[in-house]
Amino acid sequence: MKDKKSDEQWREVLTDEQYYVCREKGTERPFTGEYNVFEKEGVFHCVCCQQQLFDSSVKFDAGCGWPSFYQAIDSEAVTLQEDSSLGMERTEVLCSNCGAHLGHVFPDGPEPSGLRYCINSVAMKFKDL
Repeated sequence: MKDKKSDEQWREVLTDEQYYVCREKGTERPFTGEYNVFEKEGVFHCVCCQQQLFDSSVKFDAGCGWPSFYQAIDSEAVTLQEDSSLGMERTEVLCSNCGAHLGHVFPDGPEPSGLRYCINSVAMKFKDL
């Protein structure tokens, strides 16, 4: 992790909801996020550190209520970590640069990867091409 800030510094630069999701591993309510139904061309960046995370060309409608992607922009963009919270076995997706919680990845996505990166809208910032 390159972008290391204190909790106080994160609270100064993030909204309450961004802090809850990205720094406290929270989840936004399904079907409420800005990017759930969103079809512009560009790149989704980490809201905390601006690292590129996902290209819009790999976004798909999984019907789960959160933006879904079948692959990260590159293999170095995200870190995967086992998550056994809430009595479930899941794989958490973190920004590899600042450690922000982004969401989870599941093995039920489309080809070519078969993965579904289920990501909180509030954890991302979209930038047009």
